[in-house]
Amino acid sequence: MARPTAQDDGALSSLSRGLALLDLFSAVDREMSISEMARRSGIPKSTTHRLVGDLIAWGALEHGQRGVRLGVRLFELGTLVTTPSTLRELAVPYAHNLNEVTHLTCNLAVREGTEIIYIEKISSRTLKVPHSRLGGRAALHATGLGKAILAFSDPEFVDAVLSSALVSKTPKTITSAKTLRLELGQIRESKVAYDVEESQLGMFCVAAPIFTRQNVIVGAISVTGATALAQAKHFAPAVRTTAMALSRALESRRRPS
Repeated sequence: MARPTAQDDGALSSLSRGLALLDLFSAVDREMSISEMARRSGIPKSTTHRLVGDLIAWGALEHGQRGVRLGVRLFELGTLVTTPSTLRELAVPYAHNLNEVTHLTCNLAVREGTEIIYIEKISSRTLKVPHSRLGGRAALHATGLGKAILAFSDPEFVDAVLSSALVSKTPKTITSAKTLRLELGQIRESKVAYDVEESQLGMFCVAAPIFTRQNVIVGAISVTGATALAQAKHFAPAVRTTAMALSRALESRRRPS
């Protein structure tokens, strides 16, 4: 096998720097100037200017009113990601039905590292849930969706999450590894997870895990609203049933003909 050349190393370095520039953007920072990107990334301004030009030419970035923003090419590629896109495609009608039955905001999420990514959101007409957004991220341990996924993840991964710092999002976020481990055991038995003001005060979430063949966890679905735990539990059967139906649909979709 040929050994990497200096030219190969330079190309890899440019790629890494270009990806680092894309990683600067967030829900808060949707548009930035080249000077701001250079300052935040630590990449020289002249190099940043060149990389931004390359990213614009490819379509990863586009010009905005006061700088550059993420381009539509990234969205096009994102729709091709296999598991989330297949799951989302199948889940949309189930999510709409759950929204109509409960009159609550319905979210669908998958795991990415130690966080969840919201891949679908059907908003309630009467209650907006500002802390969740399509493409947004949240901590596994502080959300019902995250706990539903974490409960059925590999034991080694669960241990790694529980041994790390469990950051508090609200005063009610579970930050004790022992307490969270006990709750994950309960979730495995009931196949329902709750978030009661743990990710945002005044809000609750009821979530259930979604599996593919051989009981491999692929995501979770939930409803979110403003009520007490006793009221939230009334929605558990609808959420669990929806997750089970979606799991069967996903399994059938993946089964060879």
